[in-house]
Amino acid sequence: MNQKVRFLTHAAVIAALYVVLTFLANALGLASGAVQIRFSEALTILPFFTPAAIPGIAIGCLLSNILTGCALPDIIFGTLASLIGAVGTYYCKKNKWLAPVPPILANTIIVPFILLYAYGVRPLWFSFLTVGAGEVISCGILGLILLNALYKYRNILFPQD
Repeated sequence: MNQKVRFLTHAAVIAALYVVLTFLANALGLASGAVQIRFSEALTILPFFTPAAIPGIAIGCLLSNILTGCALPDIIFGTLASLIGAVGTYYCKKNKWLAPVPPILANTIIVPFILLYAYGVRPLWFSFLTVGAGEVISCGILGLILLNALYKYRNILFPQD
């Protein structure tokens, strides 16, 4: 298969999965507010396997934030946080246990300010704790479960020719 076609296909599938998983978490009341457990954030480990996951996650987050009615600062800076996390995960390819660390850090640092300035959620220190906890669950626990489940099939799912 043409490498450009494979890259675009992987990115598109990852973006679509991100949107669907965000809608699922949103329907369960877990995707917004101070404590956010987005199942879609588990996908932020995918850049460990393929660089196509970087635009896939960014576009998926952007679409999710728009479609779920987020405020403009959330759309912009929430997407940026996920993009930074995805790029960081890409550079953690040597150690799979470090893969969830960049998205956890990026979101824990950026999202509390979004909650404060876009939605008026106070106090800021509490948002750092709750967002961090949600990211540890989404990226750290669910993400590592996903990474370990896919690791055995990485060469089939994400061929590197």
